[in-house]
Amino acid sequence: MPTLLHIDSSARHEGSVSREVSATFRAEWEAANPGGTVIYRDLALTEVPHLSEAAIVAGFLPAEKRSAEQQAAHAVRDQLISELEQADAVVIGAPMYNFTVPSSLKAWIDQVVLFGRTAGAEQSAAGTPVTVVSSRGGSYAEGSPRASFEFATNYLEKVLTELLGLEVSLVVPEFTMAGVNPALADFVETAEASKAKAHQDAAAFAKASADRVAA
Repeated sequence: MPTLLHIDSSARHEGSVSREVSATFRAEWEAANPGGTVIYRDLALTEVPHLSEAAIVAGFLPAEKRSAEQQAAHAVRDQLISELEQADAVVIGAPMYNFTVPSSLKAWIDQVVLFGRTAGAEQSAAGTPVTVVSSRGGSYAEGSPRASFEFATNYLEKVLTELLGLEVSLVVPEFTMAGVNPALADFVETAEASKAKAHQDAAAFAKASADRVAA
């Protein structure tokens, strides 16, 4: 049966737009795959450790040559990589923090990028469709005053496609802080429209992912 890997990285739970939209993707995907499996990782609740020296070294050693520390560190990577490898589709909730991705998500990426397995000449998860929900408090779209500060989707597109060989689709709800930040008060309607479109896009990408498995 098909498998969805669902990752959330927002530090917020109540009021998180990235979580709301990734949940829409999941609901649509589950409706299309009633017998499917969902692997869920909430990186804010269960943190993935940052890549350590032991984990890096272990990745280049045969199992029998690893120390106990290296074996433990590699076991974490192996679990996370296995989850990615068995997924038929991936959805990642990735809010923009300080112009880029949350450190919890960066830690997950560092763990799953392993040359000789997921990255390099052989990419074990290559071709898997991944939908990234990159919410942001304002706008960093092309032509906006802060377009040059966009290091979230730019980074994710490069690392997920170039290193892991995944097929990335982006869902970008903007102005999520319009109802909170007085400086963005004029963009409340824009924010509502952007959020509605994000839910529509997420549902469409979920359906496309499900159709792809069924084909």
